Amino acid sequence: MTRIAVVAGSTRTHRRGKAVADWALQTARQVAPEGVAVELIDVADFDLPVLDEPAPGAWGIYAHEHTKRWSEAIASYDGYVFVTPEYNHGVPGPLKNAVDYLYTEWNHKAAGFVSYGVNGGVRAVEQLRQVAAELKLADVAAQVALSTYTDFDYTGIDVTDPAATGLFVPDDRHTEDLARLLYDVVVWSRALASVRAQATEN
Repeated sequence: MTRIAVVAGSTRTHRRGKAVADWALQTARQVAPEGVAVELIDVADFDLPVLDEPAPGAWGIYAHEHTKRWSEAIASYDGYVFVTPEYNHGVPGPLKNAVDYLYTEWNHKAAGFVSYGVNGGVRAVEQLRQVAAELKLADVAAQVALSTYTDFDYTGIDVTDPAATGLFVPDDRHTEDLARLLYDVVVWSRALASVRAQATEN
């Protein structure tokens, strides 16, 4: 069984990310190839403080229970679909912080990206691709870029209300985009299985 995690990367109180992650999870489960399990990992559920481990993540020596819980969760998957907003032209702090806690848990696995924002979140993904390279995390080219203008419906909503995130109504084409992304993540995750096994032996 190939296990893929949809990682919800926003922790803001009135976030759009949970609706996007739930859509990505349900859609991925519908289009996933046989032998693939897709589950949700929500960064907000782990209550990770700003990185507080005394040793670098690459050492794999964890002092805190929150880190050990996060490590165990991430290590159990073969690949990831990161759901990220774009904040100020970049990656949201909580997601980058969560990624930086770990190292070997990410190694020799595959990652795809579902992003959202005024510009589709594409600049956040460009930064995440750079981080992925350092983590030995193989990022696939296929991507889902969602617009806060066209993929959310604000009909009847007071947009000055901080809680007014809008109703998530993605265009139909995004389902095909996600299917292509998931297929690539699964193929790469499976192809890297032997590399992961060899790394464990060494």
